[in-house]
Amino acid sequence: MYNILLIIILIFIGQTLGCLIGLIKKPKETILYGSLAFAASMMLGISFFQLIPESLKIVSFYTVIIAFLLGIIIFLIIDRTLPHINPELLKKEKPSVKRSVIMLVIGMALHNIPEGLAIGVGFALTPSLGIMIALGIAAQDVPENIATIVPLYCLIKNRMKSFIIVTITILFELLGFIVGYYLLKGTSLDLLGASLALAAGFMTYISVEELIPAAQIKQNPKIGIVSLILGVMCVLLINFLC
Repeated sequence: MYNILLIIILIFIGQTLGCLIGLIKKPKETILYGSLAFAASMMLGISFFQLIPESLKIVSFYTVIIAFLLGIIIFLIIDRTLPHINPELLKKEKPSVKRSVIMLVIGMALHNIPEGLAIGVGFALTPSLGIMIALGIAAQDVPENIATIVPLYCLIKNRMKSFIIVTITILFELLGFIVGYYLLKGTSLDLLGASLALAAGFMTYISVEELIPAAQIKQNPKIGIVSLILGVMCVLLINFLC
């Protein structure tokens, strides 16, 4: 029960903290870029040091490769199909505010489901792995939600409404966790092993396609490289302590 409560707290804390920071005072760009690089490094570390090795212990190498690639393809389709809040939205000529808000909220909500599934899959294998995945996703949720709520607030012009909308979308990550955990708990090891590789594909796509480009490491090499190293070291330290 304690572990499940901790997972729920981690699911909410990253996104909520990001929303509050974005609404109260947007941090300096260097801090935002550094946190994005750190989160990307953590998620890649969890994928390649934890999820894939655990998956290889359970299923064949070919199953891991197929499931991993499938995870990337699924998130690619989600990312290309669903709208995702970004500053470019504000550059559109005469956008329909109501339609933009509705579509973006739907995109945010459904974007959170695979992240919750990744946590649930890890937790179904061992609580410590689920907690580690939740930590990595919480780390990326902070800068992601800072970058999310600022343009949303610019559309709505109401801080409280913006905060409530984003908070509601967090429930979909919680839903993904519940579905992932209870569907895979006690299931066949083959399905569980493939699901771990699938989750690694989700997290790798988020890191490589979204977080690392957004971190602008070439423009900020010092903070970017340091943050990447710190992210990997953090994963190794958590792995050692667990």
